[in-house]
Amino acid sequence: MRKYKSPLLRRKLVNLPIACAIFLTLLAGCSEDDFSDLNQYITEVKIRPKGTIKPLPEIKVVEPFIFKPEDLRDPFKPIKPAELAGDEANASTGSGIKPDTSRRKEELEAFPVETLKMIGTVNMKSTLWGLVKSADKTVYRVRVGNYMGQNYGKIIRISPDKIELMEIVPDKPGTWREQQMSIMLTDELGG
Repeated sequence: MRKYKSPLLRRKLVNLPIACAIFLTLLAGCSEDDFSDLNQYITEVKIRPKGTIKPLPEIKVVEPFIFKPEDLRDPFKPIKPAELAGDEANASTGSGIKPDTSRRKEELEAFPVETLKMIGTVNMKSTLWGLVKSADKTVYRVRVGNYMGQNYGKIIRISPDKIELMEIVPDKPGTWREQQMSIMLTDELGG
């Protein structure tokens, strides 16, 4: 046998045949051909009935819409004063409900109803007043008969939890319709 100067190298060379023998023994143990349980499971899966796939939903046919803008006003151009005068003339000739355009507008008519919040009520001299906060954080006191919102909304009822009003909104050219609206009491801290 050859002599090696390093004892560490000598020890590795002696242990190498032992390690190879252990490895070959372990490898021989893995070569056993007993896959019967795996083969049985595969057979069971193949025997199971096949599932069905749900059919695709029926596609609905959408009728095409042809847009003909010949008789319509361009929405991207400002309204001409002549067109506004024509609308007011139509409004005055139409029968039925009409807003009173001759009366002086109240302060809360400058705000859309959606931006107004009811924050409470005050009972003064047997009259229930509603407290309304506008978008500019100003608090107004209103009562039945006052107007608010940009659609000629007249207050018809005030209760402790809401203010009800009747708006007059344009329906068709020259005609108007009434629409009831209410503003619910909101929590001032959260709303």
